[in-house]
Amino acid sequence: MTGLKPSAETAEREIYLTLRRVIGAPVEDVYAAWTEPETLCRWMAPGNASVVRAVAEVAVGGTFLVEMRGADGRRWLTRGIYREVMPCRRLVHTWRWEGSEVETLVTVEFEPAAGGTRLTLTHSRFAGDETRDEHVDGWTGCLAKLEDLWSG
Repeated sequence: MTGLKPSAETAEREIYLTLRRVIGAPVEDVYAAWTEPETLCRWMAPGNASVVRAVAEVAVGGTFLVEMRGADGRRWLTRGIYREVMPCRRLVHTWRWEGSEVETLVTVEFEPAAGGTRLTLTHSRFAGDETRDEHVDGWTGCLAKLEDLWSG
């Protein structure tokens, strides 16, 4: 163990996004939407893309995988490893796009709130602002689909 810590300058350069939503469903249901592959398939792709395969081995060291397909036939695959699992409270997993060497980190927190569940999504360790901004758009589209699971 070296005892070295990131410098303040390094910490200030961390590129991340944080999105918050209140989802109109109980914490248990929203948590299940993040941990059950059949439910992940209903919302974990933005816009007109769809999920064709999802894996959620929800245990520390377990696999996270989502394969998306666009209306134009394009395919995207992301995978990761669960690093922290606190049922109905917090999920942390890595996130790496197929073909990329960059591994980012997704943290999702679930809290009871008036009207449902307060969800806080933090995606960190981006290589640059442009990639982060693309993920803001993607996550915003995904979270809209997640909210829609309980809107009608």
